[in-house]
Amino acid sequence: MGISYYIDGKLYPKEEAKVSVLDHGFLYGDGVFEGIRAYNGRVFRLEQHLDRLWQGARTLMLQIPLSRDALRKAVLWTLRENKLRDAYIRLVVTRGVGDLGLDPRKCPRPSVIIITDTISLYPAELYERGMEVVSVSTRKNRTDALNPNIKCLNYLNQILGRLEVNREGAPEGIMLNQDGHVAEATADNIFMVLKGILVTPPAIAGILLGITRETVLELAVKEGIPTEEKLFGLHTLYNSEECFLTGTGAEVVPVVKVDGRTIGAGVPGEMTRRIIKSFRELVQQEGTPIDG
Repeated sequence: MGISYYIDGKLYPKEEAKVSVLDHGFLYGDGVFEGIRAYNGRVFRLEQHLDRLWQGARTLMLQIPLSRDALRKAVLWTLRENKLRDAYIRLVVTRGVGDLGLDPRKCPRPSVIIITDTISLYPAELYERGMEVVSVSTRKNRTDALNPNIKCLNYLNQILGRLEVNREGAPEGIMLNQDGHVAEATADNIFMVLKGILVTPPAIAGILLGITRETVLELAVKEGIPTEEKLFGLHTLYNSEECFLTGTGAEVVPVVKVDGRTIGAGVPGEMTRRIIKSFRELVQQEGTPIDG
């Protein structure tokens, strides 16, 4: 039996799962989504992802057509039906079918889509030896134009950055904000170690407050690692002792070179390895059981 995807209460074989060409999510990027992971039969931090989904939908005045409990059950049911214990979950709420005009009022019912499948963003060896990344010229959107914590379906800003990354042949790229401060990677948050302190850009840098980012900050406290959220530029990043990226898909991946500058000793540092170990242990133990 192949993988099936959930669309508005029903499961469809992967090859037959479709949305209307008049869905405003397709036409205009009008919708919200979450990328979630399941490990060892548990969905990691599902409640935090649902919190962010509802917050983004509220700001967009997008009424999710299921209760929170019903949506939670739909996610777990889809995983069970696909017999997945370790999975990537893409939870999407679109504005729904309307007309070719922009007016959201023409979309009477939003649509809920749940994709459960497997994912592997980076080869395993990158987690051992670390990756080399580049900075890109595409700047992050201004936060007064589009709040980065609305995890919406419009990802053109990140895609423009990704095009530069692809041109350079790198696995990921660092994006700066309008003031030239390091914000985040095209698909991940960023951390560095500077003088023994774990540092990450703050919300005012124009970043998505990632669930994995928050998890790493919590783990650092438990590990006795001092942390700080502050603005910094590329010069500071080039001279850091360690660097790593975090994201639902990427998890925690070391960075050993930025724009050709070697970070620290050029190998994943001791603090990075501690965080990776703690994160991997946590995700195997914590989460909402798929089997209820």
